[in-house]
Amino acid sequence: MSALGRVVRAGVGRRRVQTTVMVLTTLLTVAAAVLATGLLVGSRAPFDDAFARQHGAHLTGQFDAAKATAAQVRATADATGVAAASGPYGITSLRLRVTTAPEGAMSPPLTVAGRKSAGGPVDDLDVTEGRWARAPGEIVIESGARAPDMVLGARVQVDGLPGGPTLKVVGIAESIGESADGWVVPEQLGELTAPDGPRPDRQMLYRLDDAGSRAGVAAGRKAVAAAAPAGALSGSQSYLDVKQLADENTAAFIPFVTAFALLGLAMSVLIVSIVVSGAVGAATRRIGVLKSLGFTPPQVARAYVAQAAIPAALGAGGGAVVGNVLSVPLMDEVATAYGTGRILIPLWVSLAVPAAVLALVAATALGPALRAARLRTTAALSVGRTPRAARGRRVRHLLGRLPLPRALGLGLAGPFARPARSATMAAAVTFGALAVTFAVGLGTSLIALQKEGTPDATGDVMVHRMMGPSAPGAPGAPGAPGEPGAAPPGAEPDPSATPPSPAPAKEIAAAIGARAETEHFFATAEADVTVAGRKGAVPLVTYHGEAPADGHRLAAGRWFAAPGEAVAPARFLEATDTRIGDSVTLRDGTRTTELRIVGEVFDLGDEGMAVRTAYASVATLVPDLEPDEWAVDLTPGTDRSAYLTALNADLQPLGAEGTFSENDEESPVIVAMQALIAMLTAMLVAVACLGVLNTVVLDTRERVHDLGVFKALGMSPRQTVAMVLTSVAGIGLAAGAAGVPLGVALHHYVVPEMGRSVGTNIPDALVDIYTPAHLLLLALAGVAIATAGALLPATWAAATRTATALRSE
Repeated sequence: MSALGRVVRAGVGRRRVQTTVMVLTTLLTVAAAVLATGLLVGSRAPFDDAFARQHGAHLTGQFDAAKATAAQVRATADATGVAAASGPYGITSLRLRVTTAPEGAMSPPLTVAGRKSAGGPVDDLDVTEGRWARAPGEIVIESGARAPDMVLGARVQVDGLPGGPTLKVVGIAESIGESADGWVVPEQLGELTAPDGPRPDRQMLYRLDDAGSRAGVAAGRKAVAAAAPAGALSGSQSYLDVKQLADENTAAFIPFVTAFALLGLAMSVLIVSIVVSGAVGAATRRIGVLKSLGFTPPQVARAYVAQAAIPAALGAGGGAVVGNVLSVPLMDEVATAYGTGRILIPLWVSLAVPAAVLALVAATALGPALRAARLRTTAALSVGRTPRAARGRRVRHLLGRLPLPRALGLGLAGPFARPARSATMAAAVTFGALAVTFAVGLGTSLIALQKEGTPDATGDVMVHRMMGPSAPGAPGAPGAPGEPGAAPPGAEPDPSATPPSPAPAKEIAAAIGARAETEHFFATAEADVTVAGRKGAVPLVTYHGEAPADGHRLAAGRWFAAPGEAVAPARFLEATDTRIGDSVTLRDGTRTTELRIVGEVFDLGDEGMAVRTAYASVATLVPDLEPDEWAVDLTPGTDRSAYLTALNADLQPLGAEGTFSENDEESPVIVAMQALIAMLTAMLVAVACLGVLNTVVLDTRERVHDLGVFKALGMSPRQTVAMVLTSVAGIGLAAGAAGVPLGVALHHYVVPEMGRSVGTNIPDALVDIYTPAHLLLLALAGVAIATAGALLPATWAAATRTATALRSE
């Protein structure tokens, strides 16, 4: 065994290039597989996993401080069905704006709570960046609520308070149940309340004994409300609403992550097989020497399996480490998209993937090692390092007759000398071109999906009607959205609340139209109605003015044009068992209206249930419905920031505000998807390049004597590089031509599956994004991968001395 060990060590150390390629190949293979597998495992139930880890709140309750003391609110923790509780925490609603933000759009309201620490028996927060607030003047922002410029160290100003107090962002935290948008120390909360405004409300977080259904959560809410003074519970939020949205975000990831994982696995098997079988096959003559020295066939097979397994083990161990290191920023992006807190790669994935790759290496090496070991000693010793002269000679002669430089002709004929090896290299490049084509198409489609999936944000600027300046619920009034006393996001409305007075919609429209930079605008209003035969309310979006049909992406049918026509998204059509051309009856109390569905609109908002029509078609159903949002298109060249600043000066006295279009904001889901696509594609392309590099190294070493002859006949180093690169360029072009249609086919399958997973149909225009120019450029990706992999061995071949090459027969 000691002699066998020396053979193994010598073989590993002697073939340094192949050993290095083996290490790098397994490293990248394992890293990519760990990333993809870890994400697949983490995407099975990320919300449930994070909710259990954080002891998330099944029910979030907000209590009116004027109707219940802190002790009375704390006593609700003993209500029937409550398993655990945290609080009470002071809670208020503030408008926070980063001090360096440009003027114009108003800051959105954020719910801010006062907590001493991130931990607790319920809602044990994950501080993903920075630290928890320790003193007044500091704030921690919830990761899903922060604006892009709310980074660590940024200072945010509280709008609407005397003196405009500022806070420093010291941490970013994740609340799986979305209990608040930000947190400060409790003593800070009183300073963030207007002197003449109401006191901060009180928040309690509950875990319930029975929270598996909406009925169970509703029963828990009823018990909590009964345990508090009458009317003290002003609002509540069920974790099931948060879970539904998180699960929809997760579902969109699964199809393309699965595609990348399977693509990476298939490519890993191919590349590892190429590298291992090539290394063993190149050692056939040495195997003959070992057999002549008395080594048995089983000993020889074990020696060459070990020579492949040792560098593979080093690469597998390094790949597990690299995969986990790369997963940290990537999983943070994915966790932000999922809204589920930190996602970690399970330990068993980091152990199982390297073990599986090592088993693959051993199995791949065993076949060619056994075949070589079974050769007769004389046959193994007689195997030359150059291919048989007859192989590829005819092709070389035919190419020699073409008006091509001699180096290019020899390079084009090179692949025909080893057709099987060339075929495996072509397969590797094909996978690489497929991955690039799929990634480019997927990234382009995701950007288009983000832009086209928000029908209510089609203008350059969006104007939102607030409540009347003097009405209950107006900006600055108690109970208004974004003001102290407001219910938390997702809270159930208080039926006893006085409806707010409407803002003057006609004056708002006049203010928009009066500006010279306004090119076109239309208004929308939304109301909740019911559909005959279906339980629950659905959003009805009505259009006042001329809404351009080309501003809304349709998956099928057409935009409404005549009275009584409407469009709806796929989820609505499925829920109501309706098809294009069918009619639906909408109800509001005793009033009814019948609409005919003429188109399927692509809509990722309102849970895919919004019906859209002209206001004239439903004027009798909702007679007092006034516009509350305007989409404004500006004349070309208009400075939007300046326009917003001037427009808001006119709108704020009218109870309205202008903001930039939501399409300008990058969705965290899209950002996470693009980061994942870029990382996995880069790793797959690198693996493909390594496969080419290994194959070209084997070819150049086998043909090193031929290189010496060519050099002796006057071939320059540049011609040598050109010959080697030409030998793979043809393969790369053919592989690119094969990989591009496969990548297009995979893209055309995965993107619609992503849509179906979240209950919508992706319009064909957002799937068919490849143009002929794109396809031509993508086909050249195969050439780029092949030449990148061959560049290093081509340089090595050019630098080889003529005398050394001639002695290497």
